[in-house]
Amino acid sequence: MGLDPAQLIEFTLHDILDYSEETSGGPGGEAHHAPSRAYVRDAKAMAATPADVKDTPNAYVFVIDMPGLKQDQIKVHVEEENVLVVSGERKREREKDQGVKYLRMERRLGKYLKKFVLPENADTDKISASYQDGVLTVTIQKKPPPEPKKPKTSEVQVA
Repeated sequence: MGLDPAQLIEFTLHDILDYSEETSGGPGGEAHHAPSRAYVRDAKAMAATPADVKDTPNAYVFVIDMPGLKQDQIKVHVEEENVLVVSGERKREREKDQGVKYLRMERRLGKYLKKFVLPENADTDKISASYQDGVLTVTIQKKPPPEPKKPKTSEVQVA
């Protein structure tokens, strides 16, 4: 049985902006919804963090590029509603020598973030993760398929 794309949904920029924490009264007193800075920051981080998702016979495998991070800077956890959250943050290194100025800054800094809604058959008690060469691989085992129900038979005595 393959993975139904509707089962494994990555949060999108549109989804994250729909859940604004800040509301303020607009002209005439009506409510105006504006995305909070945290939501905008998270949405940008999710859009900028590349990931692949693989459906194997026994597991779901998430491969996420997170270059420049150390293992202790990466967090992997499952939130309520079976949402896998992978995050980390890369900050600019402080220059040891005074008088140094950047002529070009192209390497990505800031927050890395990805969220995935897990399928029902993902076993959130069986998660493993490895990080090598700037690539995080999270593997979540699948629950075994339910045993097929055997028909119940009853012996009836005919009088």
